[in-house]
Amino acid sequence: MKILFSLLFISVTFSQPDIPTLKYWANDFTNTLTSSELNILNRDLKTFEDTTSNQVVFLMINTLDNYPLEYYTMDVSEKNKIGTKKNNNGVLFFVAKEDRKMRIEVGYGLEGALPDALASSIIRNVISPYFKQGDFFNGIYKGISTIISAVKGEYQSLPKNKKNNKNISGIITTVLFLIIFFSSFFRKRGRGRNAIFWGGGFGSGGNFGGSGGFSGFSGGGGSFGGGGASGSW
Repeated sequence: MKILFSLLFISVTFSQPDIPTLKYWANDFTNTLTSSELNILNRDLKTFEDTTSNQVVFLMINTLDNYPLEYYTMDVSEKNKIGTKKNNNGVLFFVAKEDRKMRIEVGYGLEGALPDALASSIIRNVISPYFKQGDFFNGIYKGISTIISAVKGEYQSLPKNKKNNKNISGIITTVLFLIIFFSSFFRKRGRGRNAIFWGGGFGSGGNFGGSGGFSGFSGGGGSFGGGGASGSW
């Protein structure tokens, strides 16, 4: 009864923003990211799904207009059925740019690999430092890369005495990205067929959308139970 009353109160008090039908793995409705940046995110998120069946999806909008963050991300996740029906292995990384809010919403099947505390650590220690500097692409790029590593069991929260090293890690990541980007550029000019991938997850770009070889994102029926974490910058 309390849940029903709460949902009724929210629906009356707040006007729900549109819940988009997502067509790609990386979706930016704020025109913050360039086509090349979206290419990189889409190509590599698709590759991650193809090799693991896990679906990690990114969505950025301008504002929630005071609508509750957790309700919105749950609605987006459920409407787009992120993850497979069998494994419920989906993750939504969401950003409301003007609100300076974000959330990592985790499907039932990945709550063990990406528990709330770890999702919170990724937001605080990996993504927020970039966003505070206005560097949205690297924050998103590094955030997604770390989410993927967590799902693979390759990432753990930084110990307190090592958190100061995160800036060095960020510099190394940026240098590697530039090397990969220019390598991909010259490879494309040479009409090479194989993309270059870094760490099994992130690598070269391509043409954004269907023209770049993407068949388009499609959810597989995954379910969510509210696992994950929220944050701001």
